[in-house]
Amino acid sequence: MQRATLATVGCALTATLALPGAALAAPKAATPDKATAKASAKLQDAVTPTGITRHLRELQSIAERNGGNRASGTVGYDRSVAYVSERLKAAGYAVTVQPFSFPYFQETAPASFARTAPDARTYVPETDFATMEYSGSGDVTGTVVPVDVTVPPAPTPSSTSGCEAADFAGFPQGAVALVQRGTCDFATKAKNAQAAGAGAVVIFNEGQEGRQEVLTGTLGGPDLTVPVIGTSYADGKELVDLAAAGTTTVRITTQTLSETRMTANVLADSRTGRTDRTVVVGAHLDSVVDGPGINDNGSGTAQDLEIAEELPKALKKPRNALRFAFWGAEESGLLGSTHYVESLTQEQRDQIMANLNFDMTASQNYVRFVYDGDGSDNPDVGAGPVGSDLIEGIFTEHFASKGLASAPTAFDGRSDYGPFIAAGIPAGGLFAGAEGVKTAEEATLFGGTAGEPYDACYHTSCDTLGAINQQALSEFADAAAHATITLAQRRAPLTDNEALKRGRRAAPEFAGPHAVR
Repeated sequence: MQRATLATVGCALTATLALPGAALAAPKAATPDKATAKASAKLQDAVTPTGITRHLRELQSIAERNGGNRASGTVGYDRSVAYVSERLKAAGYAVTVQPFSFPYFQETAPASFARTAPDARTYVPETDFATMEYSGSGDVTGTVVPVDVTVPPAPTPSSTSGCEAADFAGFPQGAVALVQRGTCDFATKAKNAQAAGAGAVVIFNEGQEGRQEVLTGTLGGPDLTVPVIGTSYADGKELVDLAAAGTTTVRITTQTLSETRMTANVLADSRTGRTDRTVVVGAHLDSVVDGPGINDNGSGTAQDLEIAEELPKALKKPRNALRFAFWGAEESGLLGSTHYVESLTQEQRDQIMANLNFDMTASQNYVRFVYDGDGSDNPDVGAGPVGSDLIEGIFTEHFASKGLASAPTAFDGRSDYGPFIAAGIPAGGLFAGAEGVKTAEEATLFGGTAGEPYDACYHTSCDTLGAINQQALSEFADAAAHATITLAQRRAPLTDNEALKRGRRAAPEFAGPHAVR
């Protein structure tokens, strides 16, 4: 799952929850016919934690043999593509590897940030500052020069610091530009500073409520050669005040790889079924560079791969075509799924009846989150396209039938459903939780530990097989298998007229966030 940034909304954790053992109120999905129900039960029996774990072990082994990760643009990812492709071909699917280029970024050594005058202070990485994604490399010591900052901040976000080249008129060559969040994206500010001769750039938060913490974000691609870091409003203001009182110098070091690389999606199509009602079952295949990504998202990958392998035994000829999709570069901003959707004509998009998304399905301290297709529990975020409500209902009714509680989570733009809902394609899926903290109410409903993250190993080196919750793996796999077969056998479209009645709405900020402000 993509890391939360200032361009994405956190998971909706304050939703109204059901009573223990009961599903949440949700739109009713049509009851599957007896043949579909029988096929679903057969598939659920066949898709086991043992089978899924077999794939997880292989993904972990691939990471261990290739630098400790399976990030897009690395050998570990290429080996993951080969493994998934070979398994799917052996299971009888028509497999396509869809290559695309993407901006690769990796910090190859920890960054540092220190004030050397008028007095010394060493800033702590991730606590006091963070390297901007796609920052350049360098070791720079220079005078801090604030650029058109507003301190104290205006009552509402309105700073234009660094947004115009004219802001840097007379800027001293080699100095460290101190710019403030606001109005334009981070990349524009950093590029203007670099063009003016800045040796490094510090972007501090603007200062209003909700815009005070350490700034994290992306520069959109490998276009910068100087170090660019983000910091909090408080630390930025301190530097502004010191610079106003006299010469203030800092030292910044970054060591990064920021370049364009190739990666790929893996697409596996069933040999039968109506292609004008294709069901795309997706999971991202890549990890972050900091670990092997066995929960994020080896769990969704292995689950979908096991479903794909076992499905022909439970359902020889699906009524609707199935496409199992394993996305690349999700961790770089949903780039694989975005590339796929953007490569389709409108006619091809209209042939996709639904997208199911499974990203992190075995978090240790899990909740059974179901994407809020009708938006009833997350009105600020809104509903998915028409038909997403019915997908939500398939999942909530399944959990209810097992005596299991579930909870809605918003379409917050952090996973690969994003490009599909932006294109008006009904979507839904499951999520076991990432870095968010479990509430006391959730612990009562779902077990686990209140006050602790859903996944303590999220985006770290400990995201290994040892951190997988086998119970979650089993429960989520059953729900995913049931939804896949239910949609594969659905006789009616999800809407009265799929092409005309889909809710074509503006895209949420989902892709990597290239326009962070």
